[in-house]
Amino acid sequence: MTTKIKPQQNKIFKKDVTEGLSSFPKRLSSKYFYDKKGDKLFQDIMAMPSYYLTGCEFEIISKNTFAIGELFRDRENGLDLIELGAGDGKKTKLLLKYMAENNFNFIYKPIDISENAVELLSKNLAYEMPTLNVDAEVGEYFEVLERLKGFNKRKKVIMVLGSNIGNLPHPKAIEFLTKLKEAMLTEDLLFMGFDQKKNPQTILDAYNDETGITEAFNKNVLTRINRELGGNFEVDNFKHWEVYDPETGTAKSFLVATKAMEVTIEELQLTVNFDQWETIHTEISQKYDDNIVIWLAKEAGLKIETSFTDEKGYYKNYAFRKI
Repeated sequence: MTTKIKPQQNKIFKKDVTEGLSSFPKRLSSKYFYDKKGDKLFQDIMAMPSYYLTGCEFEIISKNTFAIGELFRDRENGLDLIELGAGDGKKTKLLLKYMAENNFNFIYKPIDISENAVELLSKNLAYEMPTLNVDAEVGEYFEVLERLKGFNKRKKVIMVLGSNIGNLPHPKAIEFLTKLKEAMLTEDLLFMGFDQKKNPQTILDAYNDETGITEAFNKNVLTRINRELGGNFEVDNFKHWEVYDPETGTAKSFLVATKAMEVTIEELQLTVNFDQWETIHTEISQKYDDNIVIWLAKEAGLKIETSFTDEKGYYKNYAFRKI
């Protein structure tokens, strides 16, 4: 097993924070929620009963392991299974176990922005499935897309679970899907999760739990700025706020300043002023239906091969091929 860990991209973090907090309205990217503390908080979120996404996708994969596994299989040359945003690999392990026990010839390549997540997953897989061929890597989606084109000697399956595509507005999602399509050969598959539109209250409850775990996760970006860039945010002076627009299917997360304040960030030589009730937009989580997914796929040059859903119809995993 090899694990290629890239150094923390502090330069990009600095640039994104400077631009985001100097803009109006202010914004910070949700990708900076994730460090050792953020990874643990996200695992806690996934375990919450109100956060239905993880349970629904786990149900889909556990009930359709054979069908999904055989969809991936290539009996002649084997395959490369590349997962973007691998996280803790809980759901993927169901497929990895099936593939390992049923004579699949494959390499598993998990990729995640969190160095901590990649290290933990690599260690866990080495312990749980010591014969598995794992080639892990730290990186952002758009960084690794060019490198995916190099996987062209045999079939590859690109997996994006957890409805991670929902963090992108539709134009960016089309751009992302297009780049994935450009890295694919005719026999390749893209297997991706999309959270479906549903009762708006169910969606709000998933991102606004009463225990405050989601709030702590959202605020972790401020904690990181304090620790890594010498910021002096008083984190408790910000309130987590979630909204959902059922017309567009867009859930948005904000940090709202509960009082006027001045924040300095030493390493950026930056002073940021907040008015009372001013916001920092931190995340979107897009929700879909079949028509939207068909449209996104068509715009990107992809077609749906098949799909799998949970019992409640809350969530779907789609398999795409290149047109």
